[in-house]
Amino acid sequence: MKLSKLYNNQIMTNNSIPYGRQNITEEDIQAVIETLKSDYLTQGPKIAEFEKAFADYTGSKYAVAVANGTAALHLSTLALGVQEGDKVITTPITFAASANCVRYCGGEVVFADIDPETYLLDISSVKKLLEEAPKGTYSGIIPVDFAGRAVNLEEYKVLAKEYNLWLIEDACHAPGGFFTDSKGQKQFCGNGNFADLAIFSFHPVKHIASGEGGMITTNDEELYQKLLQLRTHGIIKNDELYSNSIEFAGGNHNYPGWYMEMQDLGFNYRLTDFQAALGISQLRRAGEGLNRRRQIADIYYNELKNEDFILGQTGVIEGHAYHLYILEVKDRLGLYNHLRDHKIFAQIHYIPCHLMPYYRDLGWKEGDMPNAENYYIKCISLPMFPTLTDLEIDFVIKKIRAFYE
Repeated sequence: MKLSKLYNNQIMTNNSIPYGRQNITEEDIQAVIETLKSDYLTQGPKIAEFEKAFADYTGSKYAVAVANGTAALHLSTLALGVQEGDKVITTPITFAASANCVRYCGGEVVFADIDPETYLLDISSVKKLLEEAPKGTYSGIIPVDFAGRAVNLEEYKVLAKEYNLWLIEDACHAPGGFFTDSKGQKQFCGNGNFADLAIFSFHPVKHIASGEGGMITTNDEELYQKLLQLRTHGIIKNDELYSNSIEFAGGNHNYPGWYMEMQDLGFNYRLTDFQAALGISQLRRAGEGLNRRRQIADIYYNELKNEDFILGQTGVIEGHAYHLYILEVKDRLGLYNHLRDHKIFAQIHYIPCHLMPYYRDLGWKEGDMPNAENYYIKCISLPMFPTLTDLEIDFVIKKIRAFYE
């Protein structure tokens, strides 16, 4: 029996292939152990170290580490002042948190359709919404770097300026991703050159894993300071920003060292030091992992591009970070079940947000987003993670072909 057949049989009988998987090395483990043995488990020096390293990685001025990507979105909408009556535009093809963060603040989510070629928020659909409403109707836009493909934020910034909107870039899928601007410059996701804020997730299936965790990047110092306050109950420790008098605080000429003030209604959205230590270690390998993701995407594309059962696929795209590798296929349900029968756990990303019961109850219905809905009935995400081997990729491709044969 040939080696490849032996290996394929072993995969089928003994192992499974998930759509995503964390890669924890001995260096990662030692980094966490060292922090567990230190004086700080939370609110210690590893947080600032991680923030500085991540800001350098994205090319932004500031970074704020938080508990998870959802917390990052929530704090971003809070910092930008989203409130009841505000309308915010986002995509229906995303994880629900991209929309839910607006609802947390009492705002209204307005979905715009996707571009069927890129799967990203369609700027022409967004323009149509803006043009059909009086100026001032909308407060902001949350474009999503879905699957790892970077949104052209330069184009969105033009809209934002014209309509006085803020921009939050949901870059959870795209650390290391980029688009090329009108001057031929690479604009990396989260660099803050166009969006007011960008958010990232460190969930285990993402590029950088810290168990849970998230990050917000920005070039706006005022927003940065606001985020620092909001992630810790709305409390500040800064002599220059205190509202109460020195005498009230218990000092004579200076505020005493123990003094602090809660000036806003914030949250406990802090990251721990041992999570930050893991994030720092993972970040050191981010480039290596990204390169492997792009290699895997190249194999999938070239092996499947001429198959007649493929109705669309994520091609080889410059700047794509490939959190996901997506196919649009015939008989998606049949393929999904067939792959699971062979312990290949492909996934579906995503059920359109506007068709979730919660958003249906707010008035959204089938037919509102035809491109998103047409994409959903055909999409499937293949296994994509840096430790996926060439033999495993070959096994996945063979099982896909076997189903259609």
